Amino acid sequence: MKEAIGVIPGLAVILVGDRKDSATYVRNKKKACESVGINSLEVHLPEDCTEQEVLNHISGFNEDSSVHGILVQLPLPSHMNEQNVLNAVRIEKDVDGFHPLNIGRLAMRGREPLFVPCTPKGCIELLHRHNFPIKGKRAVVIGRSNIVGMPAALLLQREDATVTVVHSRTCNPEEITRQADIIISAVGQPNMVRGSWIKPGAVIIDVGINPVEDPNSPRGYRLVGDVFYEEACKIASAVTPVPGGVGPMTIAMLLQNTLISAKRIHSFK
Repeated sequence: MKEAIGVIPGLAVILVGDRKDSATYVRNKKKACESVGINSLEVHLPEDCTEQEVLNHISGFNEDSSVHGILVQLPLPSHMNEQNVLNAVRIEKDVDGFHPLNIGRLAMRGREPLFVPCTPKGCIELLHRHNFPIKGKRAVVIGRSNIVGMPAALLLQREDATVTVVHSRTCNPEEITRQADIIISAVGQPNMVRGSWIKPGAVIIDVGINPVEDPNSPRGYRLVGDVFYEEACKIASAVTPVPGGVGPMTIAMLLQNTLISAKRIHSFK
């Protein structure tokens, strides 16, 4: 694209506050951008900045023709209205896919969103790349967040799976999950999904990243998923590791969405 029309795709990231996990994500996104030749712009605002300051930066990036994707790192500090902030991103640059119009199009048959949210998109991509059939399979999504659970369920439905969403008010989550050929877990509860929850041969995608205390680790903690990995890998046919499974896929999909956006904006095939 750079050689053909002299355009370099640009991704702008807005980070508010000093959350360690958010800072790590942003750093990894920046590195990934550099490795594939995407321009990365970053704004880091203090925890106590105003919502208006964030909106001003979004507005600047909306107007900047060298920026093709805008990402606001979540979660935002509690004094900000997340909805207002996400709605301010122009839908053509919403590479996170969180704009209500994008989610609405994802939910409707026969409509195509401009962008699919990166983590769920990465989950489906993993299944495709490893040739796991989705059509006609029973899938269970654990968690119903706007960021992962809900769009993941919609995507699986688009792929002709029969989908059940398990959440905090579900009765018998273990029984329901045990019927699944495909499990996507995104609840943020360390080691919640035990071996007894898993049907032999099921495929498991573990989106959870949970710090648990570990005196043997130099940091005093280690990261685990929602799925009890040691038990799961004896029963499932495939399990994504934590860390290193879904995280890099999310970033890869973000880069793909940024490229899709740049191509669309410049009518580049």
